[in-house]
Amino acid sequence: MIPDSPADRLAEGPEAPGAGASAVLRKAGDPVEEHLAALGAALHGPPAAKARLLEELRGGLQDAVAAHVQAGVDRERAAELAVRECGAVDELLPACQHELTIAQVRQTARATAAATPLLVAAWYLLHTTAPSGAWHLSHTAHLLATRLTTFTALAAFLAFAAIALTGTLARWIPTPSRLPRTVAWTSTGVTASMAVCTLALATTMPLTGHWPLTTLATLLTAASHAVTAGPARASRLCARLPVPALRP
Repeated sequence: MIPDSPADRLAEGPEAPGAGASAVLRKAGDPVEEHLAALGAALHGPPAAKARLLEELRGGLQDAVAAHVQAGVDRERAAELAVRECGAVDELLPACQHELTIAQVRQTARATAAATPLLVAAWYLLHTTAPSGAWHLSHTAHLLATRLTTFTALAAFLAFAAIALTGTLARWIPTPSRLPRTVAWTSTGVTASMAVCTLALATTMPLTGHWPLTTLATLLTAASHAVTAGPARASRLCARLPVPALRP
C-alpha cells in the first residue's frame, strides 16, 4: 500500500456516492486526466504496476468529483476541487514512486531468480566440457566463464532474499533502505557477467572438442543475459530516484 495514499486524502473529502453515480468522462482538458498524465510522466517502474496505481487514483478522483457534483458543484469545478484534495504532483510523487520502486525490486529479483536454472545448467555444461591440459585460449575462456557463472548463481540468492523482504517478511521486518540499489547493481553484475561469458564462449567455441555442449552453454548464458538486462536497467533508474526511506 502507498503510505499516506492519495486515496486516503480523498476519503477525507465529501462522502462518495453509491456505485450508481456517473463517472467522469476521460477526455482532453479534464483536470483529473491532466493531473494523472503529469503524475504518470514523472513516475518510473513496471508498466503494469504503474497502470494499476494510476487507475486506483483515477477511481478515487472520479468518486470525489461525483461527490462534489452531487453536492451541487459544477462538474468542472468539482474536478478541480478533487485534484486539489488529492494533492499536487510533487506531493504525490514520493509515495507513489516508493510503491513503484518496491514493485521494480520484486520484478528484477524475480527475473534474476528465473535466470538461476539457466545459470546452473550452464555451469554444469561448462564443467562437463572444460578442456584439460595446457593453459591455452579455450581453457582460459572456460575457466573465466565457469568462475563468472558461479558468481552469478551465488548472487541469485540475493534475489530470493529480496522477494522475501518485500513480500511476506515485510509485515515484520522493515524493508532495508539500500535494498533497491543493492538489487539494481547485483542484477547489473549478473547481466554483465553473462554478457562476458557469452562472448568468451562464442569466441572459443570452434576450438573446443565439445562444441555442441559448449554451444548450448553459450545459448544458456545469452538467455540469462536477455532475461535480466531489462529489469536491471529499470532498477538502476528507480534506485537513483530520490524517494523516502523504504518502510513496510
